[in-house]
Amino acid sequence: MSDTSEKIAEDAPQSSGLPETVAWLKSMDVRCAEVGHFEPVGDRHWAWFHDDGPILLVSFEPLSTILARPEQLSFGYSIAADRRWSHLCLISEGETWFRDDLLYRYFDRLVDDGFFEDFDRVLFVGAGSGAHAAAAFSVCAPGAAVVVVRPRATLDPTVTGWDDRHAHLRRMDFTSRYGFAPDMIDGASALWMIYDPAIKADLVHAALFRGPHVNHLRARYAGDRLEDILASIGILPRLLTEACEGTLTRHLFNRLWRRRMRNVVFLKEFLSRTEALQNQRRLWVVCRVIASRANIARARRLLGRLQPIYGSAADRAEDAEWADD
Repeated sequence: MSDTSEKIAEDAPQSSGLPETVAWLKSMDVRCAEVGHFEPVGDRHWAWFHDDGPILLVSFEPLSTILARPEQLSFGYSIAADRRWSHLCLISEGETWFRDDLLYRYFDRLVDDGFFEDFDRVLFVGAGSGAHAAAAFSVCAPGAAVVVVRPRATLDPTVTGWDDRHAHLRRMDFTSRYGFAPDMIDGASALWMIYDPAIKADLVHAALFRGPHVNHLRARYAGDRLEDILASIGILPRLLTEACEGTLTRHLFNRLWRRRMRNVVFLKEFLSRTEALQNQRRLWVVCRVIASRANIARARRLLGRLQPIYGSAADRAEDAEWADD
């Protein structure tokens, strides 16, 4: 067993000790023995680097999400491998928010070694807690592009006390290095933030990021399932490629985002959010839209109940014809 494998074997029980986790960590060490590196960064973080080209994708991902993927590899790797990009993935176990002095020192070492300077272009990517990390650590690679899903500026309660979604993490230190992400993005070539503006906390987090290079991509009606919907309609690879090449625009995003209207994951979320509004006429309209695009049983049942109340004779004839199909 290599020195790194021994270190991984020692560290894994301190973090989770789950057999699946230990086996995965050892398999990653073997996978990276010849290309790049895989190393623990403290007890709850790992760094995986795959060297495959002059463009670098840096992603921040939770271990649980990686283990849930069929191939048990990072989402970032699935993007990078198809494009012959290099990939650096920072992996967290649990709700760490990538707040660890050893992780800061790891990035210090990368900067001191001129690691990011070896690449023609660099793209930082993350969602949720990974979005905070992607924006914050992008300061280490001036000129990098950044794409974040559900942006997070900080969890410092003196700044974001209005966001009660992470109240149990308020003792975490966001006042030290890399703590306030909006201060870290001045050197980025562009910051692209994807979020649902109907989620007010996400909207306010996004508003804390300012500058002419900051871009808001509003994914309306996605709710808390934004990542699932983006993955399901398959537009993230295109968005990341365009962002990396400096050709992403709001118009392009809006055009790609229209695909959601034929996506079952989005339409179910859209229906649930509309029901919560308790506006029956609006719910009828939404059910009609959904029924024309997908076969969702709940939408059909609701439409059957609401159509006699709100539908015109023409509407009822159209719905009858749809039902026969």
